[in-house]
Amino acid sequence: MNKAQIAVLGVAIVAGGGAFMMLSTEPTPPQPMHLVAPPPPRTTDQVLVAARDLPFGAALAEADTSWIEWPISAVPPGVLRKSEAPEIKKDIEGAFVRTPLANGEPIRRERLIKGQTPGLMSTMISAGRRAVAIDVSPNTTAGGFILPNDHVDVIRLYRDPDQGGQIGSDMNSEVILRNVRVLAMGPVFQTKNGESSVTGATATLDLEPRQAELVILAQRSGQLALMLRPIADALADEKPESAAPGQDPLTIVRFGVTSTMRAR
Repeated sequence: MNKAQIAVLGVAIVAGGGAFMMLSTEPTPPQPMHLVAPPPPRTTDQVLVAARDLPFGAALAEADTSWIEWPISAVPPGVLRKSEAPEIKKDIEGAFVRTPLANGEPIRRERLIKGQTPGLMSTMISAGRRAVAIDVSPNTTAGGFILPNDHVDVIRLYRDPDQGGQIGSDMNSEVILRNVRVLAMGPVFQTKNGESSVTGATATLDLEPRQAELVILAQRSGQLALMLRPIADALADEKPESAAPGQDPLTIVRFGVTSTMRAR
């Protein structure tokens, strides 16, 4: 046997031994599989409820509401749920209650109001102020160009039968309020036989309580007109004024007794 044959035989022996070792070695057992069971389905959800009796107009504080567990199958539709709005408790702080809520009653968003809301005049009035509507027409509102948030002067037009005998000489005017804000302008609708028609228009003014009383009484004793002021007057830090003390007082008749009143 020559050297080449011996080398081939050696290689064959080594390869055979390696194959024998590989076949005789036990395979590594597979790693055990850990099955994670799915979490059980939720049976409850957190619902936001009133923590005390909340009357109409109450401003919500953090302590006025709380989360409670509620069976999902019995959650009333439309209530505030933590799964749908996790931050709603913080979001509604400072909101006002539109309809009274009893202690423990679930809260619905439509029963709260936050910030100024068109169509809800009470949200547009500052504390201590009053909204008063007066009858107007294009002739008494600067040709119809007065808009919400404009500032105006309020003029009273009235007749004085003691002045002169010529036609028109008994007409008088006086400015009873200056630089007041207009909250809203809108038509007045009347429904008759199922059909709506415009019967007039109103202007709603933002007034102090005393000014509101003056405007209501002045409207009963004469006609009111509005004078539009420049936008600079609306932006100026100017408190709404009443008529000057030197002007004619407003004459009011109550139960046959004549009295006078002047804007303050």
